[in-house]
Amino acid sequence: MDFRASSVRSILDLPRRELTERFAEWDLSPVHVARLWSYLYWECVESWGEMEELPAKVLRRVEAEFHLPVPPVAREAHSADGFTRKFLLEQGDGRRIEAVLMRFTGRATACVSSQAGCAMGCTFCATGQMGFQRHLGPGEIVAQALHIQRILRREPAPRGEPVRLRNLVLMGMGEPLHNYDSVMTAVDILRDQSGLALGAARITLSTVGVVPGILRLAEEARPVHLAVSLHGATQADRAALVPAARKWPLDELMDACRVYTTKLSRKIFFEWTLIEGVNDSEDHAHAVGRLIRGMPAQVNLIPLNPTTGYDGAPSRREAARRFQDILAEGYGLPSTVRQRRGIDIAAGCGQLAAPEA
Repeated sequence: MDFRASSVRSILDLPRRELTERFAEWDLSPVHVARLWSYLYWECVESWGEMEELPAKVLRRVEAEFHLPVPPVAREAHSADGFTRKFLLEQGDGRRIEAVLMRFTGRATACVSSQAGCAMGCTFCATGQMGFQRHLGPGEIVAQALHIQRILRREPAPRGEPVRLRNLVLMGMGEPLHNYDSVMTAVDILRDQSGLALGAARITLSTVGVVPGILRLAEEARPVHLAVSLHGATQADRAALVPAARKWPLDELMDACRVYTTKLSRKIFFEWTLIEGVNDSEDHAHAVGRLIRGMPAQVNLIPLNPTTGYDGAPSRREAARRFQDILAEGYGLPSTVRQRRGIDIAAGCGQLAAPEA
């Protein structure tokens, strides 16, 4: 079925509970749901024809009601680091998104997109520079993880590493909390123990600071990790880099973060892109420390990655170390400097963008 021109729903949009309800409505045994789910999320099949153990009447009904999306790879890039690959995936309407596979010792991580483009407009981010196109549906998010799982199974891994996807970061194109319902449905599907079975502790969602979404995460007690892109420790500094700060000012954002940590007894990761001469001085480090002090938190320092729409440079290693020392010694805040991966193929943080066909 050519789903580009079809209004038929993607089967990857449905959590297992909803699929079970559909089968009950059709007077089909729930046993077939379990086998179908296994085909989709354990065997990662790419066509209905591979589901040989499903009865013909079940397969006919499912195929009539849904399409099974396997987004074509419009382009693939391999980093010189030997461990990072980026995929440009074409969606049913011709939109394109990017997803990244990163291999580390003992684990593989998928970085997936939640939107085509982004409405947040962060000045140093390639996705923000391209603007917003549309939200992705749950199945379009899930399909990215399935694509990477297939790659891991088919191709020998360096050093005999495992072939199962272990970690997922919603840090690709788009703002996850701007597309809250689709993102959370996708997370529920990917966490299902009968499928990919990703642990909540292995899933991290990154937000530019969408306050209503943070509060909703807290209210719903969603178990995924939360990373908040800060980048500025005063309202003026932050708004200069993150236009969304004008809608959700820094004081409101920090109040929401405190609600989150208090309600869930969980730490927040604060992301800070280090830009030379912009936000990497000792004064900036002290400002970050004062802002976060007393909150269960960790700071992820990310040297700026190059994009065509922003002229800044990454901070030097000495500045990053000094920043870390101030956070640790002055404020008791742990921090890490993000390992740079895939910069040569524009697969690093803030570099994802999808050219039109």
